[in-house]
Amino acid sequence: MHTLLSLADVPPQTLPARSMMAFTLASHIILVPMGVALPLITLIMHGYGLRRNDATALLLARRWSAVMAVQFAIGVVTGTVLSFEFGLLWPGMLGRWGDVFGIGFGVEAWAFFLEAVLIAVYLYGWRRLPSRTHFLLGLPLPLAALLGAFGILAANSWMNTPRGFTLDSAGNPVDVSVWKAIFTPMFGPQYWHFVVAMFVTAGYVVAGVYAAGWLRGRRDRYHRLGFAVPFTLAAVFTPVQFVLGDSIARQVFHKQPVKFAAMEIVWKTDTHQPEYIYGRLHTDGSVSGGIRIPQLDSILAGFRPDTKVTGLTSVPADDRPTAAQATIAHFAFDTMVFIGSLLVLLALWYAVVWLRRRRLPASPWFYRVAACAGVASVAAVECGWITTEVGRQPWIVYQNMRVAEAVTSTRAGGLWLMFALVIVVYVFVFGSFLLVLLKMRSRWRTSDTAAGPPPETPEADTPYGPRSAGRFL
Repeated sequence: MHTLLSLADVPPQTLPARSMMAFTLASHIILVPMGVALPLITLIMHGYGLRRNDATALLLARRWSAVMAVQFAIGVVTGTVLSFEFGLLWPGMLGRWGDVFGIGFGVEAWAFFLEAVLIAVYLYGWRRLPSRTHFLLGLPLPLAALLGAFGILAANSWMNTPRGFTLDSAGNPVDVSVWKAIFTPMFGPQYWHFVVAMFVTAGYVVAGVYAAGWLRGRRDRYHRLGFAVPFTLAAVFTPVQFVLGDSIARQVFHKQPVKFAAMEIVWKTDTHQPEYIYGRLHTDGSVSGGIRIPQLDSILAGFRPDTKVTGLTSVPADDRPTAAQATIAHFAFDTMVFIGSLLVLLALWYAVVWLRRRRLPASPWFYRVAACAGVASVAAVECGWITTEVGRQPWIVYQNMRVAEAVTSTRAGGLWLMFALVIVVYVFVFGSFLLVLLKMRSRWRTSDTAAGPPPETPEADTPYGPRSAGRFL
């Protein structure tokens, strides 16, 4: 059995270790939607360009592939930092449980190397391979990205619902079943919720760039097509994501009732539980602020007002999130749902205009909202991560190992110094990323202007022939 630690026994290293991990994960997850979904978006545009012999579509695909490569390079840096942090900050978890859930990280590593090779081949293929061969060689890219997400989500879902082992007399896992350790009860809901979130987020982020261009008067075919393809993909997946979000919340209600209680700030187990939209939970169980809707939480959990919802007090105080942690998880969860609801309305607006008029919306307000949708969807992804991780506290392996048991013995001062160094490195890395993207944008814009193309076709060349004078990649 694990050692029971009271709140007073939490090591001083815990706060800097958790702060560093939170910062690096929150930074890395900004890149994840593009890493998972941009290959698919690029190949959709690529296929469209080949099918219609559309030079503008092929230009967009080629430029997006360059962005994809730069983003992947930055992800290598942030992902490597995270890999080291798992070992340096949480040796207790890896030392005891690495043989059980480590297979997920192994899968992710193989997917990472495969994706690196495929991106290199795809980039090399422009102007050097026959068009059909080049496109076919790019098709495995989205699958490699999904495989990487499979590995990470397998590890994370195991941490939420650990399975596939038995404990010996010393409390160490034995008789490991790899299959059960990967396909835990939360794996399916978490994986599909995550993957669809990546498609939605990447679609809105890419479309938001061209929505901003539309608002600045760039309304040629290049910007219309650059907006329409990723936005349509995101709009199609948005209602799907809303349904998947409801499904995973219901799975948390059944599989992790205490986490659900934190997400919904439910203090005592009872039926006819009210729903709080925002609101702050206090240590005595009272809730201040927010909007209280009677019985709605029970209805959402079990479709009936008499559904019994487990409260935080169903377990000892040392086995549940604190009132502050529950409030953080609740705020993050409500913000994620709120943003998701707004995105559903935006997708509905787009669908109505398209079905009625067979063209893109013309309202500036639509493009203003669309330009903000990318940032909002990234914020929703961050909130989803906060909900998942904070709601699981104080467990790093749910009901088997506490965060305080897994943390390193390195002195807290050394960890704070390391955290400061990580912040400096990340500011430099993300600043360089932004600088490279801005440089690429300026170069592409100069290329389109210098060659004097007509407004409807920013590039008259196809990527599979010799370049005209003055053309840039």
